[in-house]
Order: sequence, then structure tokens, then C-alpha cells
Amino acid sequence: MPDTYSGTIVPLITPLDENGTVDEQSVARLIGHVRAEVTGLMPALTSGEGWKLDDRQWQDVVTYTVKHAEGLPVLTGIQLPDTASVVDRARTAAALGADAVVVTTPFGSDVTQDGIVAHYRAIRAALDIPIFLYNEEALSSNRIEFETLLRICEIPGIVGIKESSGDAAFTRRTAGAGTGIPVFEGWENLLADAYGIDGFIGPLANLEPGLCNRMLADPTLDRQAEVNAVCERYGVFRDDWYRWVKKELHRRGVIGSPTTHEEVTTA
Repeated sequence: MPDTYSGTIVPLITPLDENGTVDEQSVARLIGHVRAEVTGLMPALTSGEGWKLDDRQWQDVVTYTVKHAEGLPVLTGIQLPDTASVVDRARTAAALGADAVVVTTPFGSDVTQDGIVAHYRAIRAALDIPIFLYNEEALSSNRIEFETLLRICEIPGIVGIKESSGDAAFTRRTAGAGTGIPVFEGWENLLADAYGIDGFIGPLANLEPGLCNRMLADPTLDRQAEVNAVCERYGVFRDDWYRWVKKELHRRGVIGSPTTHEEVTTA
């Protein structure tokens, strides 16, 4: 595991066949497709339909990612509603060889800020695996306030922040807070506004990680316009972006099937 994280980390899509089985060879090809341009692999996060995967699918995609990582750190997404479930799955991730776990807040609009801090403290108290903080609202239905985020950053073992609040001013404030913890923008369209960040984690990295790196190196409005145009072309800005990313990866021959979790369960 690196001393600190930076650059483009890819939230891998989860290649499924028509029966809902994780396709190991597609996982290997996808990692090979992005390997030269990324600094880490993040399976089973939102772009990997992580909140929909059953235990077997989640374990398989993590296992295959670790197997084919070839030295790249594996930061495993855990998208479960409560602390006890997250702790249990984090233990499994550690046993499978993950370098860190990527964890949202507990699910629910009634979760308090103190409850959010207690969630991360409990995870850390239960095991030693490093934690990547995932700040989002779409899945959890709540948001980490700035002062709460600073409290979480004081917990030992927090190694990164995926800042997906959608608020570039909040991201800039987080990046400039002096916590010593690297901050990654989670929205392609906000990269030019989120100056001061350490890197990027978003679905476009499955398709065009080199473009993501160029954006980080040269965060101009012209480069942002290029990123936005590519995202529009490939459906990255759609609500079901993972479906369209899979379609393009399948068109390119990187994955064997564009099947999404919904298409398996409704077949």
C-alpha cells in the first residue's frame, strides 16, 4: 500500500454475465485496460453497482480484483446500511487481501452527525484495515457536515476522502483543511472547480483514465469542456451511468457482456 494516495483511482464496474456471475476474465481485461494510467483499483463501489451485489458477487469481484491487481492497491467498496454489516464485510475484505475499505455513512435521513462519527470509530475499533471515507448523499440519504468530516479525519487509519457531495466549494474547503488526508473529487464535471484536490475517483476512469490524468494535470476550462463532452458521449452523466459505461466497454471488447444487475434480476 502506498504511503499516500493521489492521481486517478478507478471505481471499477462489475462485469456480470447474463446469469449474474462475475466474469473473472473481464475483470482482468478491465484492469489491464486501465492499469498504466491509474494509481488504485476500487471495486464494488457505486459504479460497480456495489449496493446491489449479493454476497457472492461482491466477494467474487473483490477476489478477482486482488488476484489481477499486480501491485496496484485494491480499495474495496462496502455499501451496506448499518455499522455491523459494514464491519462484517470489512473483515472479509481484509481476509481477501484488500488494502483498504471505502465506506459511506450509515443509510437513512435520520442519521445524526454524531452517529456518523460513531460509525467510523466503530469500524476502526473493530479492525485495522485502513478506511477511505466516501462522502455522498444519493445512497445514504445524508451528508457529512464539514466539522463532522474534520472529526472523522482525526480517527487513525483514515487514508483518503472520496468527496462526492457535488459541492465544489465544500470540496475545496475539505482539500484546504490541512488534515493531511488526500481528497479526491468524485464528479467529472467539477474537476476544474475543485482545485487543491489530490486526485479523482469517477466512472470515466473505466473508459478514459488518461484523459482524467490530463485533467488533473491541466485543470483548465477548455480541458473541463473536453471531459464534459466525453462524459456526455458515453452516458457518464446519466442516472444509470454504469449501464452506459458497460455498454461502451463491451463495444470496445474489454468486457464480455454489458449486463447490469437489474437485467439479471428481471430476466
